[in-house]
Amino acid sequence: MASYIILSTLTDEGRKTIKEKPDRILEVNKELEKMGVKVKEQFAVLGPYDFVNIVEAPDNDTVMKKRG
Repeated sequence: MASYIILSTLTDEGRKTIKEKPDRILEVNKELEKMGVKVKEQFAVLGPYDFVNIVEAPDNDTVMKKRG
């Protein structure tokens, strides 16, 4: 499997959800696994992005699938 780095930002609604229900992050990771993307590491960061995720996926198409 190939490794990928994903930079992501939260919407205002996403921030509210994470604040009220922090376990939502783990639920999203499980949803990604069902799509063939395994989250190896995940970091909350400061600056223009909210998260840096290191994931594994079998190919570019799998990791680029639209989520949500």
